[in-house]
Amino acid sequence: MVDFVNLCTFAPFFQYSIMSLNFITAQEAASFINHNDNIGFSGFTPAGAPKVIAQAIAEKSQAERQAGREFKVGVFTGASTGDSLDGVLARAEAVKFRTPYQSNPDLRSGINKGNIPYFDLHLSQLAQELRYGYYGKINTVIIEAAGVNEKGEILLTTGVGITPTAARMADKIIVELNSRHPSFINGLHDLYEPADPPHRREIPIYKPSDRIGQTLLKVDPSKIVGVVKTQLPDEVKAFSEPDETTKRIGDRVAGFLISEMRAGRIPASFLPLQSGVGNIANAVLGSLGASPEIPAFEMFTEVIQDSVIEMMQSGDVKFASGCSLTITSSALDSIYENWDFFKHRLVLRPQEISNSPELARRMGLITINTALEADLFGNVNSTHVLGTKMMNGIGGSGDFTRNSYLSIFTCPSTAKDGKISALVPMVSHTDHNEHSVKILITEQGVADLRGKSPMQKAQTIIENCAHPDYKQLLTDYLKQTNGGNTPHNLGNCFNMHREFLDSGDMRNTKW
Repeated sequence: MVDFVNLCTFAPFFQYSIMSLNFITAQEAASFINHNDNIGFSGFTPAGAPKVIAQAIAEKSQAERQAGREFKVGVFTGASTGDSLDGVLARAEAVKFRTPYQSNPDLRSGINKGNIPYFDLHLSQLAQELRYGYYGKINTVIIEAAGVNEKGEILLTTGVGITPTAARMADKIIVELNSRHPSFINGLHDLYEPADPPHRREIPIYKPSDRIGQTLLKVDPSKIVGVVKTQLPDEVKAFSEPDETTKRIGDRVAGFLISEMRAGRIPASFLPLQSGVGNIANAVLGSLGASPEIPAFEMFTEVIQDSVIEMMQSGDVKFASGCSLTITSSALDSIYENWDFFKHRLVLRPQEISNSPELARRMGLITINTALEADLFGNVNSTHVLGTKMMNGIGGSGDFTRNSYLSIFTCPSTAKDGKISALVPMVSHTDHNEHSVKILITEQGVADLRGKSPMQKAQTIIENCAHPDYKQLLTDYLKQTNGGNTPHNLGNCFNMHREFLDSGDMRNTKW
């Protein structure tokens, strides 16, 4: 194989790299981008996302606007990114549209003001729908890499996302060669694209550690128009330590899974786990790791976070397959310093594989995701505050929930110092309907919704998951409904939301 050019081992390959690759500045890279272009970016969350070229594109957009010319680009990514991508483009008003997921406050503000068109999408669907031609062409893809050579072989870094599909479809490829990541990580990735219908076969993964693809991204070398040197770390922030509420939620999840094992509904060897990302997910993983009754398990998930790395080191997680290493710099340093330990325990895949409904169903995943709100009948809103304001997006939660062995949603029972109840008569926006949600867990308790009628679900949720301040209010709502299989009063079902908008406190709701 041709040697890689990597800035960590740059000296031995210096002459080779200069002759073979076109090294350019970020500003020169931006010169390849035109108004109305569609750009694909590597990575998944801030992990593996480009960090310097987007800034140059934002500067170009501002300069063009000052000259009286419009300059905006369409943005396709794996998921959210760092502020140096989503943030700078949003503040420069350079975004023509954005999909499939975001978490940057400036981008979110632009979306909710109606200034940035955004369409939310299941993460497993984007790559294939790009191939299907649903969203137009990709003019340029910008890829963060740990290595690249003149044969068009690219070694990705800490996130994969839609990179294989975007790179194959794009007219031009620009590489950000990042010295933060060593070339010895070759082998971390498993890159595979399914064939499109009607030629698609099964994805031959039967356990999280199976590998079916290539370790390197192979592209047409003639499409690589330039390489920009960088050394910036991923913009991943540490999660807060579990507080009393998140710790209780984590312990409730662990206790429930133990009870399922004792009942024989989960094998004694356990099942692969998918976990969302965030403070609650971190607390849940901590409780699972602390329980002596839960055996070491494997993970088939999208985001691998610090707690997973810690659980590998303690022996509580045997293997993790994901789309990104969304971890702090100190955790990443630990992986690189102990690569011989981690290289057989980690794999990163494209998101249409890491989030594949087929694989979730086949492997029997236990899925644990976070709700913004849930209603009395088990419908879950995970994206829209009060039904209208986009928070982040559905992400991969739908990919996993609908196809899981056992789907669990967690949330605190209240928010805003008790002024908002996470349990309401009817969700203000539905992302996961009652047919997909099996278990609901708050710090108050566990609602097992399996095999229950709508009214039985409502009674179970009120009894086990609602905060005491809201139990009677929710019970009274059921008493004034109009009957039917799913009892609702369509005139009052959003009164709690209306009351919060009027008085700032759902506890003041009147039926």
